[in-house]
Amino acid sequence: MKKRSKKYMDALSKIEKGKVYTKEEAVKLVKETSISKFDASVEVAMRLNLDTKKADQQLRGAILLPKGTGKTVRVLVIAKGENATKAKEAGADYVGDTDMLEKIEKENWFEFDTMIATPDMMPLLGKLGRVLGPKGLMPNPKTGTVTTDTSKAVQEAKAGRVEYRTDSYGNVHAAIGKVSFSDEDLVENLNSFVGQIIKIKPATVKGDYIKNIAVTSTMGPSVKISINSFDK
Repeated sequence: MKKRSKKYMDALSKIEKGKVYTKEEAVKLVKETSISKFDASVEVAMRLNLDTKKADQQLRGAILLPKGTGKTVRVLVIAKGENATKAKEAGADYVGDTDMLEKIEKENWFEFDTMIATPDMMPLLGKLGRVLGPKGLMPNPKTGTVTTDTSKAVQEAKAGRVEYRTDSYGNVHAAIGKVSFSDEDLVENLNSFVGQIIKIKPATVKGDYIKNIAVTSTMGPSVKISINSFDK
């Protein structure tokens, strides 16, 4: 069993064992129990009643959080011509086509957080799938990262778009801000994310859709939230 630090155990003692909190209480507790010296990220994790062997129960997408994520996102756009120009104007950190793909392949270069590509460039990205896929960097139409509207995609990535994808156990998670955010801003982002997951509930799901919801800070303990805190 992993040995926890004294700081972690002190933080954990502030959370009542077995209790589920309102979303407002949970956000307040997550900030109080953050033990990192830096401005930690706050994440939400949802355990869903999904059979991920069924294609229609594999959730994947992206949402633009109303209050952003607090992170500086480095954006790489793979495009040519006018689409490349628009991406540069929108504030993309890196823009290119085959030159950038070769840099990734030959130099193992990953100085970016999000990759956006136009549909015509996707065939060229195919051979990089084995390195981009495991890192969660492969562009996908479902997350809005394969598009001809490169300007909008760059702006959203910079403004606080987060991607989500169910794992094999039916869990989804995402960063919803930083410990330095106000309680109100974190709750607003939390509402937005949970609301999106509720909205895309597959029609084939039987029984309760959401099993549990929890929030946590980087390195801090998790706090369970009452599902009844959210409009379903």
